[in-house]
Amino acid sequence: MTNFISVQLKKASEVDLAKPLCKFIQQSYPGGDAQAEHCRAAEELSKLRKSALGRPLDKHESALETVLRYYDQLCAIEPKFPFSENQVCVTFTWKDAFDKGSLFGGSAKLALASLGYEKTCVLFNCGALASQIAAEQNLDNDEGLKAAAKHYQFASGAFQHIKDTVLSALNREPTVDISPDTVGTLSLIMLAQAQEVFFLKATRDKMKDGIIAKLANQAADYYGDAYKQCQYKDTLPKEVFPVLAAKHCIMQANAEYHQSILAKQQKKFGEEIGRLQHAADLVKTVASRYDEYINVKDLVDKINRALTAAKKDNDFIYHDRVPDLKDLESIGKASLVKSTPVVVPLSQKFTDLFEKMVPLQVQQSVSVYNQRKADLVNRSIAQMREATNLANGVLASLNLPAAIEDVSGDTVPQSILNKSKSVIEQGGIQTVDQLIKDLPELLQRNKEILDESLRLLDEEETTDNDLRTKFKERWQRTPSNELYKPLRAEGASYHNILSKAVQADGQVKERYQAHRDTIALLCKPESELNAAIPSANPAKTLQGSEVVNVLKTLLANLDEIKKEREQLENDLKSVNFDMTSKFLTALAQDGAINEEAISVTELDRIYGSYTQKVQESLKKQEELLKNIQNAHQDFSKMKQSNNESNLREEVLKNLAVANDNFVELVANLKEGTKFYNELTEILLKFQNKCSDIVFARKTERDELLKDLQQSIAREPSAPSIPLPTYQTTSAGGSKPAASSTPTPAPRTMGTKPQPPARPPPPVISAASSSSSASAPSGTAAAPAAAPAAAPAPGASAPAASTAPPQAQGPPYPTYPGYPGYCPMPMPLAYNSYMYGQYNLPYAPAPVFQNPGQAPYPAPQQPGYPFPQQPFYPQQ
Repeated sequence: MTNFISVQLKKASEVDLAKPLCKFIQQSYPGGDAQAEHCRAAEELSKLRKSALGRPLDKHESALETVLRYYDQLCAIEPKFPFSENQVCVTFTWKDAFDKGSLFGGSAKLALASLGYEKTCVLFNCGALASQIAAEQNLDNDEGLKAAAKHYQFASGAFQHIKDTVLSALNREPTVDISPDTVGTLSLIMLAQAQEVFFLKATRDKMKDGIIAKLANQAADYYGDAYKQCQYKDTLPKEVFPVLAAKHCIMQANAEYHQSILAKQQKKFGEEIGRLQHAADLVKTVASRYDEYINVKDLVDKINRALTAAKKDNDFIYHDRVPDLKDLESIGKASLVKSTPVVVPLSQKFTDLFEKMVPLQVQQSVSVYNQRKADLVNRSIAQMREATNLANGVLASLNLPAAIEDVSGDTVPQSILNKSKSVIEQGGIQTVDQLIKDLPELLQRNKEILDESLRLLDEEETTDNDLRTKFKERWQRTPSNELYKPLRAEGASYHNILSKAVQADGQVKERYQAHRDTIALLCKPESELNAAIPSANPAKTLQGSEVVNVLKTLLANLDEIKKEREQLENDLKSVNFDMTSKFLTALAQDGAINEEAISVTELDRIYGSYTQKVQESLKKQEELLKNIQNAHQDFSKMKQSNNESNLREEVLKNLAVANDNFVELVANLKEGTKFYNELTEILLKFQNKCSDIVFARKTERDELLKDLQQSIAREPSAPSIPLPTYQTTSAGGSKPAASSTPTPAPRTMGTKPQPPARPPPPVISAASSSSSASAPSGTAAAPAAAPAAAPAPGASAPAASTAPPQAQGPPYPTYPGYPGYCPMPMPLAYNSYMYGQYNLPYAPAPVFQNPGQAPYPAPQQPGYPFPQQPFYPQQ
């Protein structure tokens, strides 16, 4: 009687998880031991999937443990990897567990680039395998009963969890096996079977009959609800429905049986008989309708014996009135089962392969924090550099410090010599020329990478649009133009960056061309440099004056501020603080991360003192520049002015400005080279991302095309096949009445052929009988058969009226296996023993033709649908 329902496993297509995960790890995490460890974990995950899904599983606890571990690992990596169509794109393909497929195509399947879909299907397999393990348990001992009940309740919880989450996890219509209706019914079936196991345990432990009756009645209620949910839906295998109906009756019969025992104990003999009669009717229904699915012979015998004994005792002793079924008190219910909730981890041996990997939410928070930090540091450094450039520009316009050093009027000032030496040491004009020459090549390389990436997207999108136009609503997948919006936006931002970089390169080149000659002059030896600078009358009277000393002191203070800024800039760049622990703590405590509040607080704590030093440096410089300008005015008044001195001072100013421009140009060009090299790495990652998603889309496209081809092949070519004329005409020659539906063919594939109707016996006239009797044995009797086969005059009308309404095909089957088949004899020579063998089923006698007779039988008689067999009377 214990025939339990188990669920079939879903089958998954093979997927390589290691490759896309390793790509994401290499793009998102710095190289080193941590990256290598994460890549090894990705390979282990791919192996775990093959163990859980890529091979047939035994109905054993160890196999279930493997599938549970894989499900737990999927839940663990979900917050750490951005599984989606435009990031970590992995397409998971699963077949419908209950679809058997068709002649022209495979079973129904669904392919989605969704980790939630993979989790749902794996959890379905967890529940299905648990149901199979439970069905294999030995229910004759307590260990088997406990294991079966545990697994059925776990399976029920797994299917219930799928029912609650499948639509949100997939964001589209799922396959039938994981649809909410189907898994809801499966959850109820598993719960009913768990309740039945508790009923069996209570029966085995010989508990009170009242308790056993309540347990059985509750199990019957569960089975009845499950049957109601699926009786009008073609979602589960057909053999499930009769089993559910039979189990409902059996559990109710058991409840009535044990309640009858309780009634007997309470001296309610009429109620005992009424309940036993109801139980007997229930098991009789099972035995008559569902005997091929469940054997209830033992239960039938037990109930009948109890009913017979109860009737006998009541008839002879108690004479208690047997109440009607509707008057019987309802049996109570006691549920000892509930669906086991899905709480991760499900496996007791689970260890996270990516335990040391930071969750994706923390990664994103750290990335935003690093951007905030970079903005703060760059803003502070830019303020200091701008202030330094302003100071250099003011000094150059005042020809300081060259003006106070040029007391002889015919030698190169020491500050100019120092600047010339510095320019020569940095490579001079050749360095700038080489850096400017390299920029276009770097720019062109980045443009080619970006153009190639966008070309891949364009080609795939064009193909997708063409197929969508061709298949219309059949092409059910995310349109490429919607899917690629983030990538298009990212590509547009890179294009804008390159455009701005081209403009910046042009400005640098213009600036270089404006100061190239002066920079080239700085690169010459001291003698050539001195010859290029005009000489003037010495200003020895200013040597040692108070104004000169004040200017020297102010310039020294300004140089000190510049050195402090260089050190402060290095300090700002070197500060490093790992915010991962902060964000992890916040995530663990609150379940979410308020990145802005945490980042602003930490940045103020770490960089607050540095920001204050930058502002103090700017204020000091502002005061110094005012004092320098005032002192220079006094210096200019005291200094003798003439044309030669003015020309010399102008050249010295230009040399100082050229030095500043050289330093700034070299810095800008080196920064541009670094920018292009870093942008190349970013664009290569962007290209890999584009190629990966295009490859995934191509794979998905091929799968979808294959499914469409199979579905098209399964569709009928035409709604109906026109029948030949001879099949639409009755045997009597008259056409049947027109019908709105086509008449089916007489014999079709998949339908059980029926034997042809037996023709009525032939009518033999007296004349033909006498002629046959007087015929000698050596003469041919075949010519006489034709007149003998003709019906009597009065028999022609009934023969025509009994003609079948449609063509029945040949009246005698000619292939083995057909009901009524009889092997037809091959043509034989004359056989005298053939006469008298008329009792063979439609066996024809040999026909001997007269000379010149046509080699085919005589024409069929009108009004009779079947050819007449020759009849010979017995001798």
